[in-house]
Amino acid sequence: MRGLRAIARVAREIREDVAAARDRDPAARGIGTFEIVATYPGVHALLTHRISHALHSAGIRVLPGVIAYTSRTATGIEIHPAARIGSEFFIDHGAGVVIGETAEIGDRVTLFQGVTLGGTGFATGKRHPTVQDNVTIGSGAKLLGPITIGHGAKVGANSVVIHDVPPNSTVVGNPGHPVRVDGRRPEGPDTDWLHLPDPVADALKGLADRITQLEHLVADLTGTSPERPADVTPLRRDQGQHPAGG
Repeated sequence: MRGLRAIARVAREIREDVAAARDRDPAARGIGTFEIVATYPGVHALLTHRISHALHSAGIRVLPGVIAYTSRTATGIEIHPAARIGSEFFIDHGAGVVIGETAEIGDRVTLFQGVTLGGTGFATGKRHPTVQDNVTIGSGAKLLGPITIGHGAKVGANSVVIHDVPPNSTVVGNPGHPVRVDGRRPEGPDTDWLHLPDPVADALKGLADRITQLEHLVADLTGTSPERPADVTPLRRDQGQHPAGG
């Protein structure tokens, strides 16, 4: 009876994963379920992980690891059989994704290629990230250690995150800096990577503005004319919402 319940759960999770791929990948919306199952490595990796995780949870040894190794060889995606993954999970492209043994992933999470949910050092116990619901993690991002990525957060491409991330925030940079976009961000996956905030540039602009204010104060005290403020040309111009954004 327990085995039948496990099979039913795995089948339901696979259906949800396929639906998530169709919903979040524009290229998948015009193709059938069979083509998604047959050609998407992220779906292949998840399908085999659902099976290996069920076997691992049942106390079966060796076989879950063999399944995980075979999946990594075929897809380039490495997911430890013990990792806990929620429903409607989507890995886009997927090459180079690594999900460690004690990682925990909530519902409706999206990962892009090259993402690592890894550990630090040789400690035992909980040593991999916990990713809560509705999180989007960009290409090449590295999340290291037993940190928590809050509900609805967004991690920019190539960010290195080693501290907890607050809910509904965006993280950019190395090391990652949590920032907020208009105080909050909408629910669901958002892949508008062109318009991520830049906390370092914001800090430099604040310093430049402060220096300009001080120069005007000094000019008033000395009776001289302040120097003309330097022109600051942004490296990335705002061109409106990117069509791929959520």
